[in-house]
Amino acid sequence: MNDFYKDAIIGTIFTIGVIGFISGEFIVSTVLFAVAAIFSNMEMSRRLRATASNSR
Repeated sequence: MNDFYKDAIIGTIFTIGVIGFISGEFIVSTVLFAVAAIFSNMEMSRRLRATASNSR
């Protein structure tokens, strides 16, 4: 899976979380926000480690 698809998945999960929050589904939206944040942080740290190892 390339970076575009991973970013699209994170964006979709975040958007569904916003829609869930607006519609009053607070538990579902909280879980979706958490999943999007964790997945985004994991992906960002992977990118940073790859960049750091390439610059050596």
